[in-house]
Amino acid sequence: MVLTSVEKMVTLQKKTSGIRNICILAHVDHGKTTLADCLISSNGIISSRLAGKLRYLDSREDEQIRGITMKSSAISLHFVKGDQEYLINLIDSPGHVDFSSEVSTAVRLCDGCIIVVDAVEGVCPQTQAVLRQAWLENIRPVLVINKIDRLIVELKLTPQEAYLHLKNILEQINAVTGALFTSKVLEERAEKETESESISDTAPGDQIYDWSAGLEDTDDSHLYFSPDHGNVVFASAIDGWGFGIEHFAKLYSQKIGIKPAVLLKTLWGDYYLNTKAKKIMKGDQSKGKKPLFVQLVLDNIWSLYEAVMKRDKEKIEKIVTSLGLKIGARESRHADPKVHLNAICSQWLPISDAVLSMVCNKLPSPLDITAERVEKLMCVGARTFDSLPPETQELKSAFMKCSSQGTAPVIVFVSKMFAVDAKALPHNKPRPLTQEEIAHRRELVKRRHAEKLAANQGKEMSEKPPGENSSEVTADTGDTKREVQQLTGQVENTTSKVVKQEADSKESFIAFARVFSGVVQRGQKIFVLGPKYDPADSLQKLSSQCSATDDLPLVPHMTCCTLENLYLLMGRELEDLEEVPAGNVLGIGGLQDFVLKSATLSTSPACPPFTPLNFEATPIVRVAVEPKHPSDMPQLVRGMKLLNQADPCVEVLIQETGEHVLVTAGEVHLQRCLDDLKERFAKVQISVSAPIIPFRETITRPPKVDMVNEEIGKQQKVAVIHQTKEDQNKIPEGIQVDSDGLVTISTPNKQATLSVRALPLPEEVTRLLEENSDLIRTMEQLNTSLNEDKKTHEINQKTLDRIKEFKQKLEQNLTGRKWRNAVDQIWSFGPRKCGPNILLYNFEGYKRSVWQCLGNAVKEVSKYRDFDNSIVSGFQLATLSGPMCEEPLMGVCFTVEKWEMNKVGEMLSTSSQDSVECDATEHKEDTTLTSSCTDEACSANEHQDSSRSVSKSPEKISKHKGDVLLADCYGPFSGQLIATMKEACRYALQAKPQRLMAAMYTCEIMATAEVLGRVYAVLSKREGRVLQEEMKEGTDVFIIKAVLPVAESFGFADEIRKRTSGLASPQLVFSHWEIISSDPFWVPTTEEEYLHFGEKADSENQARKYMNAVRKRKGLYVEEKIVEHAEKQRTLSRNK
Repeated sequence: MVLTSVEKMVTLQKKTSGIRNICILAHVDHGKTTLADCLISSNGIISSRLAGKLRYLDSREDEQIRGITMKSSAISLHFVKGDQEYLINLIDSPGHVDFSSEVSTAVRLCDGCIIVVDAVEGVCPQTQAVLRQAWLENIRPVLVINKIDRLIVELKLTPQEAYLHLKNILEQINAVTGALFTSKVLEERAEKETESESISDTAPGDQIYDWSAGLEDTDDSHLYFSPDHGNVVFASAIDGWGFGIEHFAKLYSQKIGIKPAVLLKTLWGDYYLNTKAKKIMKGDQSKGKKPLFVQLVLDNIWSLYEAVMKRDKEKIEKIVTSLGLKIGARESRHADPKVHLNAICSQWLPISDAVLSMVCNKLPSPLDITAERVEKLMCVGARTFDSLPPETQELKSAFMKCSSQGTAPVIVFVSKMFAVDAKALPHNKPRPLTQEEIAHRRELVKRRHAEKLAANQGKEMSEKPPGENSSEVTADTGDTKREVQQLTGQVENTTSKVVKQEADSKESFIAFARVFSGVVQRGQKIFVLGPKYDPADSLQKLSSQCSATDDLPLVPHMTCCTLENLYLLMGRELEDLEEVPAGNVLGIGGLQDFVLKSATLSTSPACPPFTPLNFEATPIVRVAVEPKHPSDMPQLVRGMKLLNQADPCVEVLIQETGEHVLVTAGEVHLQRCLDDLKERFAKVQISVSAPIIPFRETITRPPKVDMVNEEIGKQQKVAVIHQTKEDQNKIPEGIQVDSDGLVTISTPNKQATLSVRALPLPEEVTRLLEENSDLIRTMEQLNTSLNEDKKTHEINQKTLDRIKEFKQKLEQNLTGRKWRNAVDQIWSFGPRKCGPNILLYNFEGYKRSVWQCLGNAVKEVSKYRDFDNSIVSGFQLATLSGPMCEEPLMGVCFTVEKWEMNKVGEMLSTSSQDSVECDATEHKEDTTLTSSCTDEACSANEHQDSSRSVSKSPEKISKHKGDVLLADCYGPFSGQLIATMKEACRYALQAKPQRLMAAMYTCEIMATAEVLGRVYAVLSKREGRVLQEEMKEGTDVFIIKAVLPVAESFGFADEIRKRTSGLASPQLVFSHWEIISSDPFWVPTTEEEYLHFGEKADSENQARKYMNAVRKRKGLYVEEKIVEHAEKQRTLSRNK
């Protein structure tokens, strides 16, 4: 097929009904990029012979080497079907779990997707993940079952077996879709029920409960994949063929004389052909007949493969002539039968026609965007569509119309920024010279040559007699051509050098975007809306009619920018565009200073920012990066900023220690980021630390049995050379610890005393707190705005319902005597006020709740009011770094059981409420009173000094609310409280059995039976634990599901590949945190343990190993024996 010109693409972009925005999604190595190659070759961009070998959309070098896609890239294709012309914007996405964030960016810009499934491997973990992502974004999928040639060549199945296998795969995929649909219906039903409950106030006796789940009434037939619906294509992308059953239905309707509509319904399913009656009958299996699909479709493909593989020339010729194909001599004589096969199949059943016609028939155009999807995109966080301002709600119609008129507001979503070498930009490419330019250059050179000749002649005339000169002139004119070429070459070289120097120094960023409404033009001014932008606030300052060209007041999270360049994305190429109408995918240049990763662009300030992309993978692998030469630090910092912008999933942070840390989704992702940093963004040599593995600290219930499974307390303690645990956690003076772990501690100036106890939280509660961290953050924001008496915008009812539901769940899980009233007494969550730890207050005379936003706010006036924030801050600090290795805590509840303040503290808090004059005098009395009471003379003197200073400057006191008074040698009182609370929490924690928690990956490995043992060996060596193992039906492949600590996962994939000769490859996804059962401080104390483990407990304690590694990295004290002065052992008498 001929190459389509850019002008043709531009005209197609204007016809919105003929646009299809699609992406290809699948598990890793299921054939996405090969399929994309086949579709691209149909446009003549690459040769059809190279399709599948070239992997055109894998433009990075490391993608070609590793053989996996690492970024989503787009290309626009032209497809003609009958008299209809279509523009297909195709986005190829990665299948590797480390790059699932790239899938999210691709899915947001599309209206439909092609799910590719390997016919041998079937539904894999990443297939389920991409189906879920497509479902969450409300985009319609179609299915391609790829690699059917493997069923013939590798598994050697008969057509009948292959049919059952394909049927099985379809059922698995439909089961995944069905599960997603069911959960959605049940959620909607639950929402309706809560609404109806709030409306109906009937007596409980009158209600009749409806047990149907609402699934019977909802139509879900359009969701499922079935060949007779036309949304399934069977294909082998590497051999270049693919078909939907409608192709065979048309073919056979003429031969057999049965209507194509009947054949369409019966070609897939348990129907068979009764040849005598020329009728299609039901129930093939019971009568032992071949199903139609096997008889009419698969048998033919199998016989073609058999003929070509066995080099049966007669049969091949017969097949080729009957199909009316023309095969070149080069293909038919080729040594590799696959080449011959490809030539026949790609003409008989071209895959591009089958897939692209299915896309055009079954997937929606941008005009068919559903109202549900629009509302989902426009509502950020917990806001409902109805709660948005009316001007914003009006924009919904602009979305739905997807109109390209001049009046329509422009709405563009940028899903990611990607870096392009500046040389690849259209305006930097060397362009071919026009005829006029060539002629002009030729004239220049001729003139210069003539001048040179004249000068030469002038010289020679003065030296020689005139007769000998004529022959040389003719010889010189022969050289003119050569000189012309040289000179033009030089001109081009100099210009290209200048361009090259500029280009080398710069990486250009292009925004990967889609226009949802209006027409985007080059040079247009537009608003850039950040993810926290709120149209309700800005519409109070701006009119909804204002444009980005006006002079506007500052609005938070909104900037104006100019769209410098618009590009048509053509895989590895970019083409310049002047304007892009609605419904198209495009690249935008010149946004790198305004957009970090994703953003919403609009000409209307009423436009809300789109909902943030939902990423499947969480970044967990951290490394510290530093330059080899310290002078390169500025380049590294700049490079990391660029990397952060270019990758949707990577996180770049500077830790408290000053280290530059890179957080990535996995090992492959980490490698790619480091390569990019070295070669593209920083261009400096860097040294990378060993991966920084995150841990969490927690406490557990005291164990019932010891390390040799004997009941604790029954055994006789023996004298141990080791220090016991009690000695290790020596508690300093002035701190009392009860037998049940209640820690009592006073502030350094003895003005306040705190009693704190630590308890482990039930697992369900910890999980609940982790899942709802965003909701807890929202609660915290609402509470602060309530405390500061700000006029908050009306709290959204949906958010309140979610908070109530969260509170109920907490109450259900925190049951029992020790958790009585615990939920109402929650003072704060931590760390960072939204973490998985809880602070409770359990003392008289204080009321403060995190549930203020639910309307039960109590305005508290008590002696504790001024200093309660200090206690909360102390708790936040304690939960942020635990005592074992300064890692955050998880699943711990701290209860403040007692908080006593001396007279001074009380007076302080009351004095701050009075007027300044009273304040000063009162303090004078207070301090003299306390100074007489205190035992230490020095403190008395300090108090008197402070009282004098107080009386001199009454203004100072009012500012510090009395902190000045107690700003003695121990510093401000609030600071003392923070430090005391932090210490109390740490000692309370150490009074209980402490444990480390490790981050865990779930690991799915597909392996054949012969390498199963080796997979198990690698897993057990790395502390992995197998959860289940099942065999895939119809294959010899086992699927092993296991959990593996992140700390042990580095090099795991490579080791498994090496040990199994590449027959097994794992997919690692972060799953959860798990307590490491061994106690890091354990030493043998009873006789049995002593006998079993030996005096030094030589068997490696996993938890201690991890703890010491983290402590070493952080520069904390590690207790280990180091031999400093070792002497060589000498044998005094030699053995003879």
